[in-house]
Amino acid sequence: MSRRVVRQSKFRHVFGQAAKNDQCYDDIRVSRVTWDSAFCAVNPKFVAIIVEASGGGAFLVLPLQKAGRIDKSYPTVCGHTGPVLDIDWCPHNDQVIASGSEDCTIMVWQIPENGLVTSMSEPVVVLEGHSKRVGIITWHPTARNVLLSAGCDNMIMIWNVGTGEALITLEDMHPDVIFSACWNRNGSLICTACKDKKIRVIDPRKEELIAEKDKAHEGARPMRAIFLADGNIFTTGFSRMSERQLALWNPQNMEEPITVHEMDTSNGVLLPFYDPDTNVVYLCGKGDSSIRYFEITEEAPFVHYLNTFTTKEPQRGMGYMPKRGLDVNKCEIARFYKLQERKCEPIIMTVPRKSDLFQDDLYPDTAGPDCALEAEEWFEGKNGEPILISLKHGYIPGKNRDLKVVKKNVLDNKPKAGKNVENAHPTKTATHVATAPSIVNDTQLY
Repeated sequence: MSRRVVRQSKFRHVFGQAAKNDQCYDDIRVSRVTWDSAFCAVNPKFVAIIVEASGGGAFLVLPLQKAGRIDKSYPTVCGHTGPVLDIDWCPHNDQVIASGSEDCTIMVWQIPENGLVTSMSEPVVVLEGHSKRVGIITWHPTARNVLLSAGCDNMIMIWNVGTGEALITLEDMHPDVIFSACWNRNGSLICTACKDKKIRVIDPRKEELIAEKDKAHEGARPMRAIFLADGNIFTTGFSRMSERQLALWNPQNMEEPITVHEMDTSNGVLLPFYDPDTNVVYLCGKGDSSIRYFEITEEAPFVHYLNTFTTKEPQRGMGYMPKRGLDVNKCEIARFYKLQERKCEPIIMTVPRKSDLFQDDLYPDTAGPDCALEAEEWFEGKNGEPILISLKHGYIPGKNRDLKVVKKNVLDNKPKAGKNVENAHPTKTATHVATAPSIVNDTQLY
């Protein structure tokens, strides 16, 4: 009986390489706040890093080409009154970033095209509604200006950033702290991991629980759950014996996992980063000095270990570049931005190929920066798949349109005699309706 000893896979020989010193970002005081988020967010223009800040919360935004030593006086984004816990770039506008903080607010910022010249303390909009710190924020993958936030008040809120309103609030679904929240590929469902050891699949617009699994991982330490492109769910967590585990689940039948792998006995939370184009999952443990990567396939054992990239320094956090920001001429299939105590080090994952031609098997069409839906369409119940682009000639960034927020202000709800604001300023109209307690003036960026 013949047996294939080595599984065929074009990703078997993927290798990682740390950038040279002159391509690293040095002398950065990475945040020391105890929170298990990535502390770093990257897109094809900028790298953003949560940093130590006295008397509030701040993060750096550096143009990618600004490598080298970062001066202590380099401007920051510093509007929060408590430490920043999570940051996320808008997938449809490379100059818009959201931040969640211990001060219970979410702030959305528009970064100037060439980066910061002076520190920025005025966000485009402040989203207020959580009663405890906001530890998770994530943009909708296909609808413009839709943002999900999860707080330590065990609530999930979904915002229309264009109006500053929370249009969906999931209050009673989680009895304890939410460890992670993730959209599926078209943003019709979310999956969450919670301190009560349950993984949940939720339809946010119907506010309905679609599936759940109790004790997905039996250990007490934090779990993570992400959607894969085929709709299955990949989780990381801990066994009862505190071994780190990864598992694969089918939401249609959560009774038993498709597969479970035990890894090691380290105690750092495993942050999963997923590439839907290649079906490769990269696991970065907080406090580890390695990135392990696995290919997910439809045949057993379903999750195939590929390799481990190891460096000397432990990682405090990790940024993951979207596919459109990679160098296709070098067969780069992933790029990470590894945070150390005083430094951010790019790590490049490459598939070795002899040819210099475009490798279309490595680069199927990938999610581009255009949104499929407007926020209102999504909240009304429409779904849209990601709009794909080819990377054959590299990614050429288009012009980002400014984020405009037409604020519905709770104070302006009362009719005022003899004051007709709308007619006085016809160029800047705003609808005034009583809504969530977010009181910021009508803001437009020109």
